[in-house]
Amino acid sequence: MELTDLIISAAKIGGLIFAVILPMVAYSVWAERRVSAIIQDRVGPNRVGVPFTKIGLAGLGQPIADGIKFLLKEDFTPGHVNKFYYWLAPALTMVPALLTCAVLPFGSELFGEKMVIADLSVGPLFIFAIASLSVYGIVLAGWASNSKYPFLGGVRSSSQMISYEIALGLSLVPVLLIFGELNLGAIVREQSENGWLLLPLWGEGAIWNGGVDRLLLLFPALIAFVVFTTSIFAETNRLPFDLPECETELVAGYHTEYSSMKFALFFLGEYAAMIIGSGLIVTLFFGGWSLPFGWDAMLMGDATEVPWWLGLIHIGTFFAKVTGFILFFIWVRWTLPRFRYDQLMKLGWIVFFELALLNVFITAGILILTRSN
Repeated sequence: MELTDLIISAAKIGGLIFAVILPMVAYSVWAERRVSAIIQDRVGPNRVGVPFTKIGLAGLGQPIADGIKFLLKEDFTPGHVNKFYYWLAPALTMVPALLTCAVLPFGSELFGEKMVIADLSVGPLFIFAIASLSVYGIVLAGWASNSKYPFLGGVRSSSQMISYEIALGLSLVPVLLIFGELNLGAIVREQSENGWLLLPLWGEGAIWNGGVDRLLLLFPALIAFVVFTTSIFAETNRLPFDLPECETELVAGYHTEYSSMKFALFFLGEYAAMIIGSGLIVTLFFGGWSLPFGWDAMLMGDATEVPWWLGLIHIGTFFAKVTGFILFFIWVRWTLPRFRYDQLMKLGWIVFFELALLNVFITAGILILTRSN
């Protein structure tokens, strides 16, 4: 790899993770607190703004104040814990969430460079392989704390994530069958030209252009979307699937014994996983960075390369869609009640597993009927 390639890759990593993902994590927490306050008819954080002034900026300075608080709080390690694994667990939760964003195409092109850190031909498989490592951080946190409630939280998390990973993987198979592609960038380009998977209204895949297969495939695609999105909720331990850390039963679950920045890493890891999950949903089902109704082709005109201004629009479009799904995650958390644990396991093994498996055969049957020579 040449020096120029290294510099470009470093710029992408720095720009995506440090300039976009981490600020989005911080302000997702602010959005969570503000939206929950609106739902519960209260105020929420609205004071912290410009220092030494009375300019509150709707509390937009709150994430910065929270970060400073986490940095300055005492980093207390209880004497009864297994110190090595106790320190390792928060990193094992945060790092996989950030690694998975490497294969997400967050834009088309900018100055001739693809807006993806690693343009792998096996993007979804890479995400599943890396994201599944985060369960080790949670299990280690529960076990290394040498405390009853964290241990129960760790056990719950491991069984929950293993259960819903099966449904998550199977729900993705119909999507990959439809596109015949494992490269996430190619999947987005296909949707840009021929309609989003859940909105096939333009290009050759449009319903009125003879795209009968896309019309028939809307049903299994919708099933895949519901199963995949719900499984993302379970994989990220978001309510109504937050059994590993539910306050009313387990105090704080697997991170009960943690404080300061180690606790903050668990907190940030959950929100980072939620953002990456939202990005994956947008990429697979809603066209990723692409604009709707064939606007990409219209704005491109006769150009052979994506203009820089259109590249910026694509980046903004992707993160606007992701922001919409983050708000959906927040709305669900403050609207639905928590499952009982037996209900959670029944939904994963008896409902979603069978539904996702059946959906694979439905999709394959439709493809054989409509695309055979």
